[in-house]
Amino acid sequence: MKTIACNSHLEPRTSDLELGFTLIELLIVMSIMLIIMAFAVPQMLKVKKTADQDSAIQTLRTIGSAEANFNSEYPGTGYACPLASLGGDPKSGAPSATAAQLIDPQLASTGQKSGYTFTVTCGSKVTVNNQDMYTSYTVTAVPQTVGKTGDRGYCSDENGIIKFDPTGATNCTQSIQ
Repeated sequence: MKTIACNSHLEPRTSDLELGFTLIELLIVMSIMLIIMAFAVPQMLKVKKTADQDSAIQTLRTIGSAEANFNSEYPGTGYACPLASLGGDPKSGAPSATAAQLIDPQLASTGQKSGYTFTVTCGSKVTVNNQDMYTSYTVTAVPQTVGKTGDRGYCSDENGIIKFDPTGATNCTQSIQ
C-alpha cells in the first residue's frame, strides 16, 4: 500500500488575499470627486455672493431705519453723518448724538459687513441757532471685491428707496423690484 503525504498547511494564493483597491480604482473615484467639485464649488460661491448682496440690502434698510430714529431722537441735528455717529459701544455710557448706539458698533466703526463697504454721505445742510443740521443723506454699499463678494452696488437715501448699480459702483439708477 502506498501512502501519500498530505500537506495540511496549504499555501493560499496571493490573488485570494488582495482585499484593497487598485490604483486604477482609486484614480477613477478621485476623478469622479473632482468632477463633482468642479460643479459644486462655483455654485457655492454664487450662493455666497447672493447672500452677501441680500445682506447688503438688509443692512441698508437697517441704516435707513437708524437714520430715521436718530433724526427723531436728536431734534435739531438732522440726520447722522458720518456712519460712526449711528454706532457706539453700549458699555461706554448713554447714547448721544455722536454715539447713538442704533447700529452694530462693528459696522459703525469699520463700515464693513458681509463683503460690502457702507458709507453715509451727508446731504444738504442748514444752520439753525448756530448749529448745522443735515436734512438729507445718502447711504452706499459697494462690494469689497466686485464679482466675488457681490456684483451690484447699492444706494439709498432719506426716502428709503433702495437702488442699485449693476457694475458694483455707486451710480445707482435701477430700482430693486
